[in-house]
Amino acid sequence: METDRKVLYTAKVSTTGGRVNGNAKSDDGQLDIKLSTPGTSRPGTNPEQLFAAGWSACFEGALDIAAKQMKVTLPADTTIKAEVDLTLSPADGFNLQARLNISIPGIDREIAQQLVDAAHQTCPYSKAIRGNVDVQINLI
Repeated sequence: METDRKVLYTAKVSTTGGRVNGNAKSDDGQLDIKLSTPGTSRPGTNPEQLFAAGWSACFEGALDIAAKQMKVTLPADTTIKAEVDLTLSPADGFNLQARLNISIPGIDREIAQQLVDAAHQTCPYSKAIRGNVDVQINLI
């Protein structure tokens, strides 16, 4: 880890039981959820849904930063729909692929695309998966 970075926040979560029949709980108690395998009827969420929620929320924050830099006001109904696929390939096993479908109503499409491009360059989740996960960013 780089030592010249200022840590702004550290999320601390303990998980037991994994994705099959697990539970994840944060040290501050704000997160306490049951985990389950994707596609089952068991109660709980799965890591792919959690990643989609985190990435889409972070991306919207990055959009807001880009909008402020460009002196544009994001509409209140800006929406980020994240889709995260768990895939299996005979060549390399389990992987993820993902899409963000972004709606910024009322903003000129060219400006909206500039906002999306800037957000994708600054969002920590986008940076973390760049080059590791097949990603599509769609302005809809």
